[in-house]
Amino acid sequence: MSDKNNKPSRRQFLQGTGIALSLPWLETFASADKASEETPRRFLSVYHPDGVGLPLRNDPAWKDWSWFPRGGERNFELTKVLDVLEPLRNDITIYSGLSHPAVRQVHGHSNADQYLTGAATGGHGAYQNSISLDQVYANHIGEKTRHASLVMSTNGGVGGPRGAQTQSFNAEGRPIPAMNRPKQIFDMLFVASGEKAAAKLARSKSSLDLLIEHTRSLGRRLSAKDQQTMQEYLDAVRDTEVKLAKAQRWIDTPVPTVDTSNLNLDADPKEARMYFQTMYELIYLSYLSDSTRAVTFQLGRENGEGPHDLLSKAVGLGGAHGLTHAVKRPDGWKNLGTYNRYQAMEFGRFVQKLKDTKEPNGDGTMLDNTFAMHGSASSSFHLSRNYPIISAGGKNIGFDNGRYLKFGSGNEDNQAGAGIDTDAGWRGKLEAEELPLAKLFVTVLQRLGVETDAFAGYSGTLERV
Repeated sequence: MSDKNNKPSRRQFLQGTGIALSLPWLETFASADKASEETPRRFLSVYHPDGVGLPLRNDPAWKDWSWFPRGGERNFELTKVLDVLEPLRNDITIYSGLSHPAVRQVHGHSNADQYLTGAATGGHGAYQNSISLDQVYANHIGEKTRHASLVMSTNGGVGGPRGAQTQSFNAEGRPIPAMNRPKQIFDMLFVASGEKAAAKLARSKSSLDLLIEHTRSLGRRLSAKDQQTMQEYLDAVRDTEVKLAKAQRWIDTPVPTVDTSNLNLDADPKEARMYFQTMYELIYLSYLSDSTRAVTFQLGRENGEGPHDLLSKAVGLGGAHGLTHAVKRPDGWKNLGTYNRYQAMEFGRFVQKLKDTKEPNGDGTMLDNTFAMHGSASSSFHLSRNYPIISAGGKNIGFDNGRYLKFGSGNEDNQAGAGIDTDAGWRGKLEAEELPLAKLFVTVLQRLGVETDAFAGYSGTLERV
C-alpha cells in the first residue's frame, strides 16, 4: 500500500480524537486532504430589518452617524457607524446604489421577504415569492455536505407574507422555517445519529410513503382548484422525500465533534450580546466542520416586536424598531447609528474569526473561501432603495476587497431619501437611478461555482465587483 493511501486525512483524524475542531491547522494532513477533497466555497447572508441612519448633510449628526462612508472607491472614510470595521478594511466591500426594481415602491415594513429573491412580492394583494440566493447555491452543493443549508433567525419559523421571519425560500417560493434556539441548532448539527435516529428515519419514510399513496388516490376525486392545492402540497411532500433520502445517506456518517467552550446554548435575545455571539459561533462551527456551506441569519422581522427588538438593549437602548422612528428626537440619529454600529461590530467579530482560521482543506484562511454578506432591504426609514450592504471575504474566489463601490447615478452622495422620518417618504418619486441587486447575486453565484447568467429575471454580472 502506498504512503499516499496510508496518510490520514484531517477529517478522519478529527473524527477519532474527540477534540476535533479545537485543533490548529496541521500540515501533516494537508496533502492528503487536498488530494481527496475540494476547498469549500461558503456563502452567508445576515439580514437586519429597519434600515440604517441617513441624516441630511446639513444635520449635525451627518458627520458621525450617517451609515454610508464618504470618499472614493479606495480612499473612503468610515463614519462612527462602521469604524469598528476599520481593522478589516482590506477584507470588506461596501455597496451603494443597489436594490430590487420590483419592490422599490413597497414600504420597508413589507420588503424583507424579497431581499434574497428579488421577486415582485408587492405591498398588498396576491403574494408569490421565488427561490432565494442561498437555496440556489444549496441546490448546487447537493450531497457535498450533511446539511444543504442552515437557516437561522432571531424570531424563528417563517412569519407570514410580507412579514417573513426567514430569508430562505425554496424553488416554489415557499419559506423555509428558520431556527432561533442555539441548542436546537447545535443538536441538528452535532448530536450523533445512532440507532434511534435510524429507526426514527425509517418510520418517517414509511409514513411518508403511506401519505403519498393516499393523497394521490384522493387527488383523482378533487375539483380543479383543490387539485392545484393538492399539487402544491405534494410539492412540499417531495421536498421532504429529498431530505429523507439525503438523511438516509448520511445516517451512518459520524457527526463532527466540536469545541463548545465558546458556546452558551441557553442564550436568548434577552442576553443580546451572548445570543449574538453564540449564533455566530454556531455558523463558524458549521463552516469549520463543513456541515453546510450556505447559511442565512435574519436579525428580526420588519415592523414587528419580538425577540429581535431586544438586541438593541445590548448597547443600552430601547426597542430596535423604535429607534428608526425616533431619529429626529434628541440623539435620535446617534442612537440608531449606535445600534447599527453594534450590528457591524458583531459581524466584524465573526469575519475576524474566519480570517484568523487557516482553511482546513485548502489555501489561505476560511475567510478567503467565504463570501459573507450583511445588509438590509431598506435604507433610511424603511425606503426600499439603496440597500446598505457590506460583503467580506472571498479572496480565493475572485473578490477584490478594500473598496466602497457606488452604482447607478444621481445619488452619489447617498442623500436621496436621507433625513426622512415619516412613512410619506416611501411614496416619493425615485429620482436616482439604481442597478438591480440581482446582478450582484449572479456574480456571487458564478464565483461560488454555479453555472448561471441570470437571477430573478435579470441577466449579467455587476461590473467592477
